[in-house]
Amino acid sequence: MLKAQILKKLRRHGYWGGRHTSFDELPKGTPKHLHGTIKDIAEELIKEELLLSHPTAYGLQVSLNPKRKADIDEIIKECLGEEP
Repeated sequence: MLKAQILKKLRRHGYWGGRHTSFDELPKGTPKHLHGTIKDIAEELIKEELLLSHPTAYGLQVSLNPKRKADIDEIIKECLGEEP
């Protein structure tokens, strides 16, 4: 469920490919006790290549992988029951 929420948030804000956001900002808007879990799930999403990582001088940045758009949409639909 949290995996789909992370993907949906990034999709809603248009973070695809070259447009990215800080890895540390991913837990923003979620309860504090879930922040560590959100970061762990985001690391899994990077390993699954659903998220692309962009290391920069000012910290790790992430974006959705445009090559996996169909998979991302499917996860959001299955887990949250919403059309992306």
